[in-house]
Amino acid sequence: MAIAQEASIATSDADRREDFCESCNILGVPIATTSLDRAIGTVDSWLDSWLEKASRARLVTFSTVHMLTEAHKNLGLFRALQGTDLNCPDGMPLVWMGKLKGYDTERVAGPDFMPAFCAATAAKGYRHFFYGGQAGVAERAISNLKKVSPELQVAGWYCPPIIDLGSQEDAEGVRAINESGADIVWICLGCPKQEMWMWKHRDCLKVGVLLPVGLAFDIVAGARKRAPAMLRSYGLEWLYRLLVEPRRLMGRYVSSNLTFIYLLARSAFADKRMRSGSACLPQEIVER
Repeated sequence: MAIAQEASIATSDADRREDFCESCNILGVPIATTSLDRAIGTVDSWLDSWLEKASRARLVTFSTVHMLTEAHKNLGLFRALQGTDLNCPDGMPLVWMGKLKGYDTERVAGPDFMPAFCAATAAKGYRHFFYGGQAGVAERAISNLKKVSPELQVAGWYCPPIIDLGSQEDAEGVRAINESGADIVWICLGCPKQEMWMWKHRDCLKVGVLLPVGLAFDIVAGARKRAPAMLRSYGLEWLYRLLVEPRRLMGRYVSSNLTFIYLLARSAFADKRMRSGSACLPQEIVER
């Protein structure tokens, strides 16, 4: 079913966003034009404010090409990304697009952000909760983080089974987080499930910041290896992952990349028609 995608689609949550850094619009999603250090500073400032006066949790994503193309198939995810406080550019194509638009931006990936933030703020006493991941992975990730930052305060961890939103297991996870006294929650449920989980639970979790970081748990725990730094700098981490997991990722990457190129081309064509003064139909997203 075709659904018009207009500026008014943004929820009231988007209106409450206080822009600590600029953002650029990529396929209707505000992608922050930031760097790792600036993103750490933004989240740190939110937690400082939250500790002084508790308010609704701030939301962060580490956005990729796959995430944006999924959002153009799923209106709920699209609305969630529009209402998120900080969509960091994880995928290099998003960084390149920001640079093409004249912004000073760098890649901010979950596996880089989580250990860097923990190390930079360990002395401040923030209480961290780790939600998701395979059995034992969160504990190993915590152990490795504490080796680097012994002062790191861990409120707890919870490894849910395969859950449905609203299920008993889901409710138990929410209760565990709220009873832990956590200030910040790291989420590992896979994209886009983790982003949707964060969005749907933003009002019932008594924490300062929610961050779905995906593979960060596995990488910090040593369960998976990242692509070499040179491949990452050239935007080829996807190729490394594809070579490691071809069966799981081949279909996803082909579909996501082709869809992303198509959506960019359509957006550019629409912008050109608008600038020329021609009639322009509203952009659309397809909801399955």
